[in-house]
Amino acid sequence: MRWFVRVLPFLFVSHFMPLGLSADDLVLDDAVEHFLGDSQFEVTPVFRDERFPNVVITKKGTILATWGSSRIRVRRSEDGGLTWGPEITIAEKGIHGGGTTVDERSGDILVFVEDQHPPAPLTLYRSTDDGMSWRASEFVLHPDRDGRMPSMHMNEHGVTLAHGTHAGRLVRATRFYGEGNRPESIWPTHFTNSIYSDDGGKTWQASEPFPENGTGEATLTELSDGTVYYNSRRHWAPEGKNPRRRWVATSQDSAETWGNATICETLPDGPQNTNYGCMAGLVRLPIANHDILVYSNCDDAAQRKNGTVWVSFDGGKHWPLKRLVEKDAFAYSSLNVGRSGTATQGWIYLHYEHAGSRVARFNLTWLLRGVSTGDGEIPAWFRDK
Repeated sequence: MRWFVRVLPFLFVSHFMPLGLSADDLVLDDAVEHFLGDSQFEVTPVFRDERFPNVVITKKGTILATWGSSRIRVRRSEDGGLTWGPEITIAEKGIHGGGTTVDERSGDILVFVEDQHPPAPLTLYRSTDDGMSWRASEFVLHPDRDGRMPSMHMNEHGVTLAHGTHAGRLVRATRFYGEGNRPESIWPTHFTNSIYSDDGGKTWQASEPFPENGTGEATLTELSDGTVYYNSRRHWAPEGKNPRRRWVATSQDSAETWGNATICETLPDGPQNTNYGCMAGLVRLPIANHDILVYSNCDDAAQRKNGTVWVSFDGGKHWPLKRLVEKDAFAYSSLNVGRSGTATQGWIYLHYEHAGSRVARFNLTWLLRGVSTGDGEIPAWFRDK
């Protein structure tokens, strides 16, 4: 049986935390030393056709690479990315909506599938067995205060918030198409936002808009103080603004509203000969009281190639280092990080488009051997490690 979203009038969903699970149980802090050691980097082909990557790590430490622009699939790795199991079908048809999310409370994995390029009917698929099987799951999606219904495609994976009164909340980036997808003249009516759920994905609420228009596919992560950091692709910018660099904003209310929008002049938004942009990857390393972020995108003047990762040590304020991952074709990408006590511990995972897709895995030591961007320095607390 297939379940479609039920659309209800605006209603903010309430906070929910299952009995027996505290906010402390959701903090996945690891030691920075686990991401260091000898420099390590490996790449493995994963999918041979189609598009649209996400990557997540389940509570059991299984890597799930989700994928598909006409048939939605997943491949699993239970050994940290050394080997990959066969393709498992999530949906026989549809387009990957991104936002693959691990619920840190239940362990369920959620995947969003749209019938076609959005706006389009939406189905939510759920796995309760570590990604081995999937079923359509009924859910309710509420629009924002002005009745605007978000679309899913094509955003970075979602997160489970670990801090504040809404610890346990599921959050993923979404978007609003305004007057439609084409022509380019209507792109100023687009904006990004998020959806969030306090009941394990049964009920979702659309956030208020990102504070700048023209934005598209986006990424987000929670910082160590509970701030939600948002980093977005952009197709258009007002006169005098640079549409070829990434736009960022933050939320202090668990992804309900967004503010402090700025342009990050260091991070490219796709090839720099066009305003069109490119979907990017983002992840925070789970290191207590520090906000080490890793970002991925192509780093080229004219083409979707030269796939690169950047690192920030201050929650996205500065990005002092970058390193090349893939010199040839590199388009959409997704990042995630391993779990302590599993085969994934200490690894950073990058799932990216390249004649199908590849998954690169590397540690922080490898990234630290990159080149300076001129945007800040490695902090003293880290240099002493």
